[in-house]
Amino acid sequence: MATFGTLSDRLVETFKNLRTKGRLSASDVDGTVREIRRALLDADVALQVVKDFTAKVRERALSDEVNKALNPAQQVVQIVNEELVEILGGTQRKLQFAKVAPTVIMLAGLQGSGKTTFAGKLAKKLQSEGHTPILVAADLQRPNAVNQLQVVAEQAGAAIYAPEPGNGVGDPVKVSKAGVEFARQKQHDVVIIDTAGRLGVDEELMKQASKIRKATDPDEVLFVIDSMIGQDAVNTAKAFQDGVDFTGVVLSKLDGDARGGAALSVASVTGRPIIFASNGETLDALEDFHPDRMASRILDLGDILTLIEQAQAAFDEEEARKVAEKLAKEAFTLEDFLEQMQQLKKMGSMKKMLGMLPGMGGQMKQQLENFDESEIGRTEAIIRGMTPAERNNTKILNGSRRARIARGSGVTVTEVNQLVNRFEQAAKMMKKVARGENAGIPGMGAMPGMKPTGKKAKKAKGKFQGGRSGNPAKRAVEPVAETAPTGSGFGLGAAAPQPSDADLSEIQKLFGKN
Repeated sequence: MATFGTLSDRLVETFKNLRTKGRLSASDVDGTVREIRRALLDADVALQVVKDFTAKVRERALSDEVNKALNPAQQVVQIVNEELVEILGGTQRKLQFAKVAPTVIMLAGLQGSGKTTFAGKLAKKLQSEGHTPILVAADLQRPNAVNQLQVVAEQAGAAIYAPEPGNGVGDPVKVSKAGVEFARQKQHDVVIIDTAGRLGVDEELMKQASKIRKATDPDEVLFVIDSMIGQDAVNTAKAFQDGVDFTGVVLSKLDGDARGGAALSVASVTGRPIIFASNGETLDALEDFHPDRMASRILDLGDILTLIEQAQAAFDEEEARKVAEKLAKEAFTLEDFLEQMQQLKKMGSMKKMLGMLPGMGGQMKQQLENFDESEIGRTEAIIRGMTPAERNNTKILNGSRRARIARGSGVTVTEVNQLVNRFEQAAKMMKKVARGENAGIPGMGAMPGMKPTGKKAKKAKGKFQGGRSGNPAKRAVEPVAETAPTGSGFGLGAAAPQPSDADLSEIQKLFGKN
């Protein structure tokens, strides 16, 4: 995640220096804690939070749990991970719905924090979960705020209550109260009230927000804060907590180049949980906030659980089963590839998904930044420029057909040739994988749960598990294969192995140019 890029780099580099030490001295621990302190302060984390955090890390790092550990460096990383989870809120907290509908959710925050966009994102998310939300336009101060919310509501496919034009006209307290009653009459089970903000905290803003809260008695008051606000995050959060109080926090603009201080400070200082993380411009870019997963991202340990959840939401299980069966019996075509690309795009940014893999923020960072997602669109355009017959059988693509496809998709014939060649190679590889063969993938053995076929099956006869000979005399002189490391780059729990430069390059090639 870009927000924590600098902080993550600093922490990972700090822990690398520990990995070469078999035993940690007090000076080693102090040096590590000092680097962690600098990294957190540079990331705009509140000073008091930094002091409390580093004090706990130092105390635990000097304890017996580290001194008696087989790998002290891994223990220190584990401690930092656990303490990060704590300052991020400890456990996940979901929205709390009213026992009797409608559930009223009031949004509060400064102007420009992203309240209106978040209102649309939340409405869309709630609809996908079976709710019937309605947006209430109670920001009657900011120019065109009502119009903006109407546009966002239309994009989200959500209902909206906007009786006043705004631009300084109308009473936001009356509109909010009437909006809740309107929702009750029309049987909307969730009301999302978009309130006004200011460029800075002032008495008028707090009075208005406080009156809306008293008039509507919301079940949740969500404080939306810009993740790029830095050190001001704590002061702003305290002001809203004192003036209005809130039940949860929403971190917006987490896809920016901020240093992450807001996320690491607000929950700890206010004692209020972070409920959502908004990390993109599209209305789909909203995640439930998991403190443990966010801590793992910061420490470059990956976020496989979120990746799996996104895949489950985007991919049709029945369709995937049909593709797997087809692979085993028939050829994989460009038509199939196009369908799979459509499902993959539902998951969002390819770069973001790859960034959730363990180790991608460290040695693979540069390659990840160079990943050109626009090439996926070019690849799609080339395939859509083909007839159904051409997609199902690339062998009929002669020179004139390829020239026509290039003209229609706005690319060169060379690019069409490159895509076809790469696809044919990939199709052969996927066919072998489906049959349980190695498929010649660099560094990849037989697929788990699959038996080797063909020549590989014959070579495997007479050998014990692990590839050693069944002949005792031969086995005695054979080198014992090293066990592949399990776990992350720091040895914390089981995780996927880090992808190589070649792996990332192959992904890039499949979707785009060389």
